[in-house]
Amino acid sequence: MRRWDAIETFVTVVREGSFSAAARRLDVSPSHISRQVAELEKRLGTPLIYRTTRSIRLSEAGEQYFEQCHQLLEGFLGAEEQIRQAQKEPTGSLRVTCATTFGERFLAPPLNDFVAQYPGIRLDLHLTNRQTDLVTEGYDLAVRMGSMKDSSLLSRRLCDRREYLCASPDYLQRHGMPHTLSELSDHNCLLGSNPWWLFMDNGQRRELKVTGNWRSNSGPALLDAVRKGLGIAQLPDYYVEPLLARGELVSMLERYRYPFSGVWLVYPQARQRSMKLKVLTDFLVDRFREGLPW
Repeated sequence: MRRWDAIETFVTVVREGSFSAAARRLDVSPSHISRQVAELEKRLGTPLIYRTTRSIRLSEAGEQYFEQCHQLLEGFLGAEEQIRQAQKEPTGSLRVTCATTFGERFLAPPLNDFVAQYPGIRLDLHLTNRQTDLVTEGYDLAVRMGSMKDSSLLSRRLCDRREYLCASPDYLQRHGMPHTLSELSDHNCLLGSNPWWLFMDNGQRRELKVTGNWRSNSGPALLDAVRKGLGIAQLPDYYVEPLLARGELVSMLERYRYPFSGVWLVYPQARQRSMKLKVLTDFLVDRFREGLPW
């Protein structure tokens, strides 16, 4: 351990910029710092640090040694912290936001199980179809659908999601079945929050802007409009697959269907070291490992 102590002392001296500052950081005397660095240099057989009255300067060997040692020190301290944290149960508040229907049907149940398992957690679950600003509004975690566009946020894939273009049999009987993407302009396209529909066209991802006489940020309202024959809509699998299986809705343009879009756990970079958030994301990923239960 004496050898490791000397390495930690050397790295601290370089980071703090002086022997006295390193002594304050490590809560030892400056003479102890000097002695450990001197013993390290003697063992290595070369000077590592040149000292003046006001500053320190690394030798060439010191620069090489620091480059290796500070990485080792970070790994060692990180491993210690992980072990310490693993012995603790997560506590404190967690603010989570998600789209309303997905949150009610699929996110709330595992979150409730999480709180039951870790009663020290105070959960604040906010369901909204508005795109929230996680940093400004103080959220620890969001569940979001589709592609991730905000590079300032970190993300982890929760599960896959498939989009279906569908209509009621009654609507198709009255207006006909579209066979190409260009024919969608002849139909009433019912819109959710996003006017851009996602397709795969000749092996390439394609987003197509559509129009119609109906729009809502509510998924259940959109589904009701489709079922009542008001037009065509693009809806995720957890809304429509049971209805497709029963013949209440008809899927169309399947050769253009985008294979999968994602459901993501999204969190600010400042939260990435939060132990309670890591435990929660691990818990949710494990629960969603088999997909959604529809």
